[in-house]
Amino acid sequence: MKPKIPRTGERQAVLDARRNLKMAQSAHAYVRGNTLKFYEWLESTERGSLPEGPPIWICGDCHLGNLGPVANAKGNVEIAIRDLDQTVIGNPAHDLIRLALSLATAVRGSDLPGVTTARMLERMIEGYQEALSTKSSKGKASGSPTKPIRFVLKQALSRNWRHLAEERIEGVSPSIPLGERFWALSKEEKREVRRVFETESVRKLITGLQRRDDDDDIEVLDCAYWMKGCSSLGRLRYAVLLRVGKGDHKKAGLCLIDLKEAGKAAAPRYADAAMPRDNAKRVVEGACKLSPYLGQRMLPITFLDRPVVVRELLPQDLKLEMDQLTSEEAVESARFLAGVVGRAHASQLDAKSQNQWRSELNHSRSKGLNAPSWLWRSVVDLISIHERAYLEHCRQFASSAEKT
Repeated sequence: MKPKIPRTGERQAVLDARRNLKMAQSAHAYVRGNTLKFYEWLESTERGSLPEGPPIWICGDCHLGNLGPVANAKGNVEIAIRDLDQTVIGNPAHDLIRLALSLATAVRGSDLPGVTTARMLERMIEGYQEALSTKSSKGKASGSPTKPIRFVLKQALSRNWRHLAEERIEGVSPSIPLGERFWALSKEEKREVRRVFETESVRKLITGLQRRDDDDDIEVLDCAYWMKGCSSLGRLRYAVLLRVGKGDHKKAGLCLIDLKEAGKAAAPRYADAAMPRDNAKRVVEGACKLSPYLGQRMLPITFLDRPVVVRELLPQDLKLEMDQLTSEEAVESARFLAGVVGRAHASQLDAKSQNQWRSELNHSRSKGLNAPSWLWRSVVDLISIHERAYLEHCRQFASSAEKT
């Protein structure tokens, strides 16, 4: 039996139910999906309890799933930040804490001992601080990719359009199958999609990628509402299938475009930071600073009077899945990924500012633990808060499921 496709007015209820289901699947999924709980904790911390870093663009939601292989317009691939919905000019320590929390819950999900978490935080700080230098900020992340990271990177490098199409739209035919993930659009939405792809700025974005010609034709073959993500469920999200080039889709080429509404960032920002008021422009500017491979493939537009980001999906773009780790993999992955984040931060700082921030991070180190006490306390506090909130979420989810 085919799933019922919700009408436009029924979407929100389905999206809410989907988000609640995803967050009930594991404590790690809950941490990834409930960003507000993390921001509430940040707002409640006393001034001075966390180091105050330089005002730079930060991810704002730097959990494990928001890191992974990202390709640029020329097809080069690197591990980078891959989701910038919450990017703001803020305290870089917030990205470190968010990543540490995510890694700690992944460790708990792998049934590893607490000592692994302690060692992991030590290596995180090492990797991040090593990236805070002029030399390393222009090179590769700290350390070598671990087995789980090498695996997903190898996958990314071997993927092509067929892999992307089968994964995203369940086939390579020039259409998007309506069903559980893809829903029919209203006439107004269809008109707006076609208007967007007739604009010169969007045409230049599409033809500027994948070695295409500037005068290539662009045709919208199909489009649908896309139920995708977790914390972003409820915002406008569309998948658009395009033909790019001369001739039919067999002679030309197909590409899949993601249209995603940019909501107001909930991540704490520095009060005097000058950022674009348009949220789509904020997301793209943050992406260009933190993840240039991704930022160069994005464009801020207005869609039905809302700020939306246009981005072509590439086969090489993948999410890191690290649900089952060994102790060594967890510890060394933490070092490498913290280096990725550190490099994104360091690229915005001059040598003097890098040194000052690295020195600030060294404060509050205990004799028995190389990780700063502020990071250890933050993770312990956040794990307890999220564990309690996760169990309460599961109780409410089970209760509502029984009623239906």
